[in-house]
Amino acid sequence: MEPMLSAISDTGIPKGDSWEYEPKWDGFRTLVYRDGDDVALMSRGGRPMTRYFPELLPAFRGLAQSRLVLDGEVIVVGANGLDFGALQQRVHPAESRVRMLSEATPAWFVAFDLLAEGDMDLRKQPLGERRKRLEKLLKGVKRPIFLTPYTRDPKKAEEWFEKFEGAGLDGVIAKSWKGPYVPGKRFWVKIKHQRTADCVVIGWRKSSDGSTLGALLLGLYDKKGTMHYVGHTSSFNAAERKELIAKLKPLQTEIPEEECKANPGTSSKPASVSATQPDFFAGGRTNHRRSAASTRSRQWPSST
Repeated sequence: MEPMLSAISDTGIPKGDSWEYEPKWDGFRTLVYRDGDDVALMSRGGRPMTRYFPELLPAFRGLAQSRLVLDGEVIVVGANGLDFGALQQRVHPAESRVRMLSEATPAWFVAFDLLAEGDMDLRKQPLGERRKRLEKLLKGVKRPIFLTPYTRDPKKAEEWFEKFEGAGLDGVIAKSWKGPYVPGKRFWVKIKHQRTADCVVIGWRKSSDGSTLGALLLGLYDKKGTMHYVGHTSSFNAAERKELIAKLKPLQTEIPEEECKANPGTSSKPASVSATQPDFFAGGRTNHRRSAASTRSRQWPSST
């Protein structure tokens, strides 16, 4: 099943009494399926993620309802807030490293929707009813599972948007309080912190099936001339992807071993990533992972 998605708002936070607002967590979107002791974590794209986060499984097995489907975000919290770089490192092929990282940088799960409970499919029920059931299910729950806060007040949502960026929150999500859960549809609205930059293309990631380009990997030079990965962009149609692959393949190169080890994003070069000689990229919207070192609040919002 695909998760319900959101469309980017270019006009700010929508107003009106039909909306509910939640923080936009900077993590891995994850659907959790539980049937007794069987627990499966699935990514937004349908990729199995269970083996990468073994520390979460006992908590899901400890919930009162033995059959359920949850929607939420897997996150890692560092000293200064959410740490997406540390979260990326959790996806590793070696079982020994997975176990080590589950103790060194344990993940948390922030739940924001309940799609099924027992034999009941809740997707057609309004968000307000699903939220009530989710709160009942997670009452008294402890780390590593959390219930996302929400507000019906757009002014409070604006306050969250401005105040909690320093904690690593990626913005605010607006959802219809009376709306059903529609898999794969962008009926939610996301208001993200947007920044623009002229970046250097340092590589590309293949699509999930390996057949074409999935995303461009972007970098920026610091004052010392050292390149740093800053994010990725993937808003291309099929024709643009084909054209970009043709342009990038002649620039393909190998990543030096010492550079792989120095890169905080991974300890080795992933098989699905191809490096390029640095090439200029201007414009476009990037998925930019920003340091949480900020003068804004590093605390998280609470429901109102």
